[in-house]
Amino acid sequence: MGNISIWQLLIIALIVVLLFGTKKLRSLGGDLGGAVKGFKNAMSSEEEKKAIKENTPDDTANKADTTAEKAESKDKQ
Repeated sequence: MGNISIWQLLIIALIVVLLFGTKKLRSLGGDLGGAVKGFKNAMSSEEEKKAIKENTPDDTANKADTTAEKAESKDKQ
C-alpha cells in the first residue's frame, strides 16, 4: 500500500525536470558536490592538524633533549 514503484519515481523525476530544467538541476548537483568535497577536505585537514599537534610536542621535546645533550658533550670536551 505504501510502496512506490519505478514508474511513480520516473513520473516524479520528469515533473522535477520540467519544473526546474536540466541546467538548473546540473548546477545544483555541481554545487552540492563541491560543498560535500569542501566539507570532507575541511574535516580531514582538522584531523591532520590534531595529529600534528599531538605529535609535535613530543618531537620538539626529543629534539630539544638531543640538542642539549650535544651541547653538554661539547662543553665537556
